[in-house]
Amino acid sequence: MSSDTERLVTGVAARTSERGAATRVALLAAAREVFVASGFAEAGVTDVVARAGASVGSLYHHFSGKADLYLTLFDDFQTRQTQRTKQAVQEARTGGEADPMRLFIAGARAYLEGCFAERELAALFLRGDGPPGFEVIMRDRLRQWAKRNAALFEGDEGALVVVLTGALAAAVSEVALSEDEEASRNLAEGVLAIVGQIRRP
Repeated sequence: MSSDTERLVTGVAARTSERGAATRVALLAAAREVFVASGFAEAGVTDVVARAGASVGSLYHHFSGKADLYLTLFDDFQTRQTQRTKQAVQEARTGGEADPMRLFIAGARAYLEGCFAERELAALFLRGDGPPGFEVIMRDRLRQWAKRNAALFEGDEGALVVVLTGALAAAVSEVALSEDEEASRNLAEGVLAIVGQIRRP
């Protein structure tokens, strides 16, 4: 194969890959809009592809179906939330903070801010209208979250981590599902203030 032919083949492959990536992004954006507007159960694959300007075939090229779209949106959201909390904790540490409770609160505040920034998406995952088995995935993520929180504390403080994670999970639910953003912000700050007063055993 000549170098010109190789460049042509490489260029075509790159453009095809770019189109595929753009289609995948469009499908996810459309799925987010459709799921937020209609809920998972009522949303149809045809609604998603119509909104994305794509074909049903392209959807099934990138995803195994409606549940896969939903779970991908969830995973992407959780990845962004993890990045937000890690960055907040790292910034607090860089600023000289070493107290585990204050580090926890820095991460918790970043997580809650992420829920405010993406309220519709956070609410989508908390409404209970997900694909079959999603509640098991949510429970597993909560356990993973508790493990990450536990890493901030030294020693055997399992009960404390359960209390802190439970309090934050309740605040997240209120933030995401409340119609009144100002009231839910006040509640979130109240929860963080109370958590900040908890003394480690």
